Amino acid sequence: MAKHEVFANPTVEKVIFQIRFPNLFYMEQLIGEYQQRIIDRFPTSQMLIRRNFFMASVNQAVEEEEIPPPPKGLETQPIWNFISEDGVQLNVLSDSLDITSTVHKTYNNPSESMRFRDSIEFAVDNFLHIVQLPKFTRLGLRYIDKCPVTKQDNKTYKAWYKTAFPLTRFPLSESKEMLFQARCRREGYLFNYREFFRETEEGPPLTLDFDGYAQDVKAADYLQVTDKLHDLIRAEYLASVKAALLDYMRKPKPKPKAKAKKKAKAKKKAKTKKKATGKAKRQRRR
Repeated sequence: MAKHEVFANPTVEKVIFQIRFPNLFYMEQLIGEYQQRIIDRFPTSQMLIRRNFFMASVNQAVEEEEIPPPPKGLETQPIWNFISEDGVQLNVLSDSLDITSTVHKTYNNPSESMRFRDSIEFAVDNFLHIVQLPKFTRLGLRYIDKCPVTKQDNKTYKAWYKTAFPLTRFPLSESKEMLFQARCRREGYLFNYREFFRETEEGPPLTLDFDGYAQDVKAADYLQVTDKLHDLIRAEYLASVKAALLDYMRKPKPKPKAKAKKKAKAKKKAKTKKKATGKAKRQRRR
């Protein structure tokens, strides 16, 4: 697989970049200037409000007095949301900035116009122009892939994926759900890996989730660190899949099968008929 290969039918569903920093209570006064700097690439904007709340594990008993209240003034938190013409979303909060793409084509292929790295560089460089931060407390890059399972059996699955599942003990053909996750260190960075299978009739049943991050990153080094995290995620992706999946991604996205179309059409017809029958009954009652 070439380093900058762009696939016709990629498995990547979502890519997220995020930086975190200490709470900037003056962010509201600066956001207008930031909007002016990025408006050419992110022309659509809106302000959202997020309410802070506490979530406890279902297995964790938490007394009411143990729940810490949110910091004063941050019971609700504004989110300044900016959207590019191709659908990339940029969110700015008082303590973080994140960029999310669900139309990802490539991280940094020189021949492509939609490069995720360019969006990161544009957003962060303009942010650092108005906010002089010496470092970020956390910098992360995450790729979430939705992958096909053409046949639910061990032989097919192993032909497509270098799995971490204990398939000898728990065959895929007998499994409704299966999850493997690991949190570890890789090349001086922190890395989370998640492989999740769920038997389903809708959408790809396998999720491969790659989340790399670094802590206490100098602001001047953010792009270099992001490049290294991307290389790490790419290496881990290749360590998780086999040639069969890469060949699948090189082919154009398959059109919906005729059987599925027919089933959807019949379902729609039955729904329309049911609605008409209900309407006729109501009219008779009148």
